Parts: sequence; structure tokens; C-alpha cells
Amino acid sequence: MKILLAPDKFKGSLSASKLCEAIASGIKRFDNSIEIIKHPMADGGDGSLDILEQHLNLETVTLTVNDPLFRPVQASYKKTKDIAYIEMASASGLVLLKKEEQNCMKTSTYGTGELIQDAITKGVRTIYLFLGGSATSDAGIGMATALGYTFLDKNNISLSPTGENLSKINRIRPPKKTDHINNIKCIALCDVDNPLYGEHGAAHVFAAQKGANSIEIEHLDHGLKHFSNLVKQQLQKDISKTSGAGAAGGLGGGSIIFLNAKLQSGIETILNITKFEEVLTNTDLIITGEGKIDQQTLNGKVVYGIAQFAKKKNIPIYAVCGDSELSISEIKSLGIQKLRSVLSASSNKKEAFSNTKNIVEQLAFEMMQDKIIK
Repeated sequence: MKILLAPDKFKGSLSASKLCEAIASGIKRFDNSIEIIKHPMADGGDGSLDILEQHLNLETVTLTVNDPLFRPVQASYKKTKDIAYIEMASASGLVLLKKEEQNCMKTSTYGTGELIQDAITKGVRTIYLFLGGSATSDAGIGMATALGYTFLDKNNISLSPTGENLSKINRIRPPKKTDHINNIKCIALCDVDNPLYGEHGAAHVFAAQKGANSIEIEHLDHGLKHFSNLVKQQLQKDISKTSGAGAAGGLGGGSIIFLNAKLQSGIETILNITKFEEVLTNTDLIITGEGKIDQQTLNGKVVYGIAQFAKKKNIPIYAVCGDSELSISEIKSLGIQKLRSVLSASSNKKEAFSNTKNIVEQLAFEMMQDKIIK
């Protein structure tokens, strides 16, 4: 029997690789003769580069760039000869800020632009830009500023490229030369379909978790809409209704505007890059998982992507998670035959986080025995 393990990380608890190890231990306890293939996964959010590095021969490039608050920080990206894999969270992520520093009115994607510019300078022709984990809501004007764009107010004065200044932009001035941008193929990876602004846009859905209060959220949403209208008027690009434009505080839209990027599903792209379909050959069972299985899972997270492959290939699929908010019918609609959660197997949340590895191992052992979804 051959079992393929393809989980995402349990954020704040176990990496995808450690999860593979824990699941494998449980399976081996059940039957040591089972063949196990470990294929840790990500969905295009933060942590995706760590996964790609396990599957590809990549060079790490590290440089000093601006963090979300324009302070120097060491950030890295991965590359081959002519392909760069850049995680915006490395330079512009929420993880770089203390809780009291988080305020997407003041933050910028400038550092992400510096990473992109460095990759272009080094001869890269294709850029995969991972959009998860942002601390920003600037629609990518910080990134664009690092690439040579200038954003001017009504007095023709250059504005700092932050979320709060989107509403003040009166003119967008492109760099004198754009060959360095036009010659690049950019694929922006995201796992959300939010538009740039509005009720389901970048500000209303994501800004609160980045430190914005209700008044600031309205200001940011107004700024994102104003910016979208300016882009349509001055650059002849309309992203007002583009699905995914609101990803990473509007960097999804910004990557389309300033890098001519194509937005793609993160999980689908990573499945393709890591040659997942080839690994499936002669697989009898897939075990996947992620920290929380909920409605977002159904919109294209790792479990959803893996489950689609399982259906396509008619391979049974099990899942283990930190917690699940889906009904049994929703779980079955994904094609998942067995599901176990760490939280339901723990006496409390503290134990679930402190003893995750051992609990996952036990759940994997039980899944090999039990045929009932709980």
C-alpha cells in the first residue's frame, strides 16, 4: 500500500514537513510495511517558499530592504537562473511588526518592490509573487514606487506610498523607462477572490486584522476606490471588478496594474510546480490537512486543491486538521472520507497547541483503523 501525505502547515504549531512526520509515525504504528511519500504543501501564502525549496533546487537571495514601516530589514527570495519566487510577506508581512505597530494606514509594500527590482536586475524573466500575510492596504503603490513610479497629490508633491495616502493621489507618473517591467512575466498567487474595494474588498474584509479601526477602514476603502478610478482614467486599466484584486491589501490589483501580472490560484500553481500529479502514480490513499478547515477551505485552500486531485484520480482521501468548522455534508462534498481534528481530541486549546505532534500521530493511527467521519 502506498500513502501520499500532502498537508499544509498548522500555523503557530507545526510546519507542513513536521506534520508529514507526525502522520507518518501514526501510520507506521498501524502497519510498518506501508510505503509513505511525503509531499508537504502550501497554498501560495506565507511559508510557500519553504515548501518550494523542498521540491526544487533553488538559490536563496538575501538583501536589506524596507519593512512595512520603512525600516531596514533582511528579506529573502528564491530563484533559479531566470525564475524568482518572491513572498511579499518576507518584506511587507504582518509578521514583521509588533502588535502595537500594526496599522495598514501607515504601512507600505515598498520592500516587496525592492525584492522584485533586485530579481529583475539579476536577470530574472519570470516572477512568481506570493501574496499572503500582508501588513498593508496600499494597493501596491509602495511596490510600484520601488520600481520607479511616483504618486503626486493635487499640488504635484510626491506622496509616501501608504494606504492612508491613496485618497490623496491626483496623478500617477510612470518611470521614464519601463522595459525592465514590460519584459517580465509575473504570476501573482493568491487564495482569495475579493475585489479591490467595497463590502467584500481589501479594506472591509482584511484591514481590521492589520490594525485599522472602523473609521480607518472607511478611509482605506474610499482610497482604494479613488485609486481604481485614477488607474482607469490615467493608465487605461480597469480592475474595479477583478476577482482577487483585493488580495494582500490590494497588491493583487497592484500587480496587475504595475507588473501586468496574471492572478492564479496559489494551490493550483504550487501543485503544478511541485509536479503533484506525477507523484500520485500508484497512490492508494492521500492524507492532507491544514490548521483550520472552514469556509475558506472551500475557496481554494490546500485541502480543497488536494481533494480535487483525489476526485479526479478516484483516490480515497483523509484529512487531519487543528479544527474544523464544516458540516459532515460539506466534508463529504469535498470527497473526504475521514476527518480528525486536534482540538476535538484535546482536553483544551492549550493542550492542542502544546502537544500537536503527538495528537496528530495518534489521530493518524486511529484513521487507519476507523472508517467513520467524526
